[in-house]
Amino acid sequence: MDSSRVFVNNVKRVIVKVGTAVVTRPDGRLAVGRLGALFEQLQELNSQGYEVILVSSGAVGVGRQRLRYRKFLNSSFSDLQKPQVELDGKACAAVGQSGLMALYDALFTQLDVASSQLLVTDNDFKDPEFRNQLCHTVNTLLALKVIPVFNENDAVSTRMAPYEDSSGIFWDNDSLAGLLALELKVDLLILLSDVEGLYNGPPSDSKSELIDTYLKEKHDEKITFGDKSRVGRGGMQAKVKAAVYCATQVPVVITSGFTRDSILKVLQGKKVGTLFPTKRMMNEIVVSTKDINPRDMAVSARDCSRRLQSISSEERKKILLDIADALVANESKIRAENEADVAAAQQAGYEKALISRLTLKPGKISSLAKSVRVLANMDDPIGQILKRTKVADGLVLEKISSPLGVLLIVFESRPDALVQIASLAIRSGNGLLLKGGKEAMRSNVILHKIITEAIPTSVGKGLIRLVTSRDEIGDLLKLDDVIDLVIPRGSNKLVSQIKSSTKIPVLGHADGICHVYIDKSADMSMAKKIVLDAKIDYPAACNAMETLLLHKSLLNSSDIKDIIYELKTKGVEIFGGPIACEELSLPKAESFHHEYSSMACTIEFVDDVYAAIDHIHRYGSAHTDCIVTSDDEVSDIFLKQVDSAAVFHNASTRFSDGARFGLGAEVGISTGRIHARGPVGVEGLLTTRWILKGNGQVVNGDEGVTYTHKNLPL
Repeated sequence: MDSSRVFVNNVKRVIVKVGTAVVTRPDGRLAVGRLGALFEQLQELNSQGYEVILVSSGAVGVGRQRLRYRKFLNSSFSDLQKPQVELDGKACAAVGQSGLMALYDALFTQLDVASSQLLVTDNDFKDPEFRNQLCHTVNTLLALKVIPVFNENDAVSTRMAPYEDSSGIFWDNDSLAGLLALELKVDLLILLSDVEGLYNGPPSDSKSELIDTYLKEKHDEKITFGDKSRVGRGGMQAKVKAAVYCATQVPVVITSGFTRDSILKVLQGKKVGTLFPTKRMMNEIVVSTKDINPRDMAVSARDCSRRLQSISSEERKKILLDIADALVANESKIRAENEADVAAAQQAGYEKALISRLTLKPGKISSLAKSVRVLANMDDPIGQILKRTKVADGLVLEKISSPLGVLLIVFESRPDALVQIASLAIRSGNGLLLKGGKEAMRSNVILHKIITEAIPTSVGKGLIRLVTSRDEIGDLLKLDDVIDLVIPRGSNKLVSQIKSSTKIPVLGHADGICHVYIDKSADMSMAKKIVLDAKIDYPAACNAMETLLLHKSLLNSSDIKDIIYELKTKGVEIFGGPIACEELSLPKAESFHHEYSSMACTIEFVDDVYAAIDHIHRYGSAHTDCIVTSDDEVSDIFLKQVDSAAVFHNASTRFSDGARFGLGAEVGISTGRIHARGPVGVEGLLTTRWILKGNGQVVNGDEGVTYTHKNLPL
C-alpha cells in the first residue's frame, strides 16, 4: 500500500462516478463489456461490506444514439437530403435513461446485487426537506446492501439544455457526485475517466506526466487541459473542478474506467490515478510538496548528510535524544498503527513468522528508545583520528573516520528495524533511503514521521526518505554514482534479487542458518539452557538456532532425550537428518540448508568437532554458530576453524545482535567478508578519509623531500 493512500483503510462508504466516455463506445453505443467489468468490481465491494453508491452519466448519449436510429428508420430519402436538425437533449435524456437503467439492472441482477434509481435535479437540492429525505432513503438502501444509482434528471431539468447550462448548485454529473459525497457523508469519491488521471498537460502529449497527488497551490495554474470529453458535458476540467470542491471534506481519486480493476486498486491503496487529498490528510500522508524522482531523492539525502556532518557533535546527539523522547511520547499512536498492520496481515493470511516480526510487542517502543539513547551517548564516531603519520618534515598525514554517504536499506516486515537504521544513520552522519515491506506500511509511516519531525531544518527532512513505491527501488538501484551502499534485510529471495540488480555494493546476509553443536564433553544442563534459548527466545530472528548438531556418543543420552522432550513441550517441531531420523524416529528434514524462522529445527548426529565444522561449512550461511563444550582444546578448534561472522563458545546464538554487542543498534548482520562482518553498527557505516597538512611542500620529482613516515601519537 502506498503511504499516500493509507486513508483507504478507513473507507466504508464510497461513491463511484462513471462518465459518458466510460459508459459508451466511440460510436455512441453502450460499452457493455466495460460496464460488465466495472459492475463486477462494484459487486465485489458490495460483498466485502462497502457501502457503494453509483453516479452515472450517459443517458443523453444513449438516447441520442437511439433517437437518431429511429429517425433514420422513419425518414424518406428526401428527408435525409435535407440539413439534419440536432435532436433535443431533454428528449434524448428521457429515452436514454430507461435504456441505461434497464442494462444496469440486468447486469446487477446477473451479479445477484439489488440496485435502485434516483433521478435528481438542481432545484431539488434547494429544499432542505428533500435533502433530509434523500439522506434517509440512501441510508436505508445501503443498510439493505442495495446500490443506489444517481443521475441528473435532464429530461425535466430547468436548465436551458443539457451540456450548455453550467449554473446552479451542481452543473453536471461530476459536480453532482461531489455534492452527493458531501451530503451523504461518504469516505471517498472515485471519478472514472477515459484517461489514467490528471496530467500536467494534454494526455495526448508525450511530454505530459501523470500527477499522482494534486496540490491546488502547486498545480492550479500550471495544468494545461486538452479537449473536453468527446461525449458528455464534462471532460477533465470539470472533474478537477468537482474534485477540488469535494476535497474540502472528502478525498477524491480520478482514475481510468478503462483500466482493469481500477476501482479495486484504489481501495487496495495502490498508487493509481490522481489523489485529491483533504487538508487534514495533507498533515498525515507522506507526500512531498515537490515532485521528486529517485535521483533527486538520493541527491537530497546526500546534501542533507553533508549538513548533518557540519553541525556539532552535541547537536547530532540532541537529534537522537529528541527522537527517543518522541518515540515514548507517541507510543500509543505507534501501537495503534502497528496493530492495524498486524490485523491486516492476519486477515491476508500471512505466515506466523512474518506476523511475529511485524508485531511491536509490549515494551518494544521503550526498548527502542533506550537503544537510541545509548547511541546518542556513545563517542562521536565522525571525524575520529585513526592514525597520524609524519610523512616528511612539516608534512603530517591523518586518517580519519568519515560517513559512507547515502545508504539504501530495503527491509521486510520489521518496523523496529526502521528506528534502528535511522538512528544509526544519524549517528554515523549518513543520508538514508528506506523501503519497508507493504505489510508494515502504517507502522513505517508513523515511525518515519516521528523521526523526521525531530530533524532540524538546518539539516533537512530529506536526510531520511521513506520510499513508498516498489517501482522506485529499481530506479534507485541504478544510482551507483549517488548511493554508496545497499543493505537488504529480508528473505534469501530479496537479497539475491537486489545483488543481481545493482552495481552498488551490497551488505547483508541471505540466510540465517545458525547451528548449535553439543560436544561429548558438554555440561548438559548448560547445553539445555542454550538450546532452548537459541530456538525459543525469538524463533523468527535470523540469529535463532535452526540446526542442532550432536556428538555421536550422545546418541543414547538421556540428557539429549530430555532436551528434545523440552523442545517439543515448548511447541518446537523437530525434523531429523538421516541418522537422527532413523535413530530418534523423527520426520525427515527436507534439507539441512533451511531457515525455518519459526518454532521448528533440524537435529543430526556427527562424528566429532571436525565433522560438525564440515557440516556447518557445507550447509550453513556463515551467520552465527555455537559450540557447547567443557574441552578447551575442542572449543579452540571450533572457534578458529568455523568460518562464520560470529562464532560462540558456551553462549546462545541469540547474542549475535548489535545492541547486545554494545553497538547501540544494527542495520543488519553481514555474512560477507568485505567492509563489515557480523552485526553492523555505527563502525560498519563509516569509511575513512586522508587529511594532509603541510606548509607549502611540493613533490618536484621528490627532490629535497626526506620521507620519514613516522607514526605520531593520536
